[in-house]
Amino acid sequence: MIAAKFTRFWPLIKPSQTGLLLATGIAGYMSAHTAPNFSLLLVMSASLFLAIGGSTIMNMWHDHDIDAKMKRTQKRPAASGELTRGEVFRVGMAVSILGIGWAVTVDALYGFIVFLGWFFDAVVYTLWLKRRTCWSILWGGISGAMPILAGRVLAVGEIEIIGLLLAAAILFWIPTHTLTFSIKFAEDYRAAGVPTFPSTYGLEVTRAVIALSSIIAAASIGVAGVMIGVQAGILRLLIVLSSGLLLLSFATIFRPSERVNFSLFKYASLYMLISMILLSI
Repeated sequence: MIAAKFTRFWPLIKPSQTGLLLATGIAGYMSAHTAPNFSLLLVMSASLFLAIGGSTIMNMWHDHDIDAKMKRTQKRPAASGELTRGEVFRVGMAVSILGIGWAVTVDALYGFIVFLGWFFDAVVYTLWLKRRTCWSILWGGISGAMPILAGRVLAVGEIEIIGLLLAAAILFWIPTHTLTFSIKFAEDYRAAGVPTFPSTYGLEVTRAVIALSSIIAAASIGVAGVMIGVQAGILRLLIVLSSGLLLLSFATIFRPSERVNFSLFKYASLYMLISMILLSI
């Protein structure tokens, strides 16, 4: 019975997306390169996982109608009717409150940043802007940048330049990820009536934004790595990884194709995950 319930609710948190954002939070904490407090790291991971998962569930709750109109999301539990809106809302709020509340008890500043991440995603991005403007991704990006900033703040006790650079890296990486996605699934978004950069500004502008955001994300990670004091070998690996990101980003401008676009989409996630691991060493 419990296992069956878990199986039904688990997809609501988008495990791969939540896992990647959690990885950035852990990287933010580990980037301090002090002797880690593993019990604190475990508590941070649990509270952050719940807060991120909670905001994602609230997204699923609100977007059940547009998810039902898009082929790639029609089978999501809230969109398909497998779970009622009431069930999704109650679980989403419970998980959110538990995660944010736990984060606040760990550290007030850390908890505040975790709350901001939830608020920008669940309220500003999902409830307010997603159906109104393609610029909603900016606020979604700010939300996505909060976990790494929260992890860094918990480790060093303050908001400082390295934490902001790491947050900027995520903020400007997210358009590379989401805009390639919106190009690939343009018909789905059109069917659901969700404004995107391609539908608002066209493919050429969208590809230029992808390239520019990739440059800024790569530069932010590189500068943060230097300021953190990562080893020369790790820094070289970051440069190689960033070069791959930039090459694919510019390929979408000069040699646009569905294959190049999808390759950049897949590489962007791999790039960020490996970069987070390298910054944690």
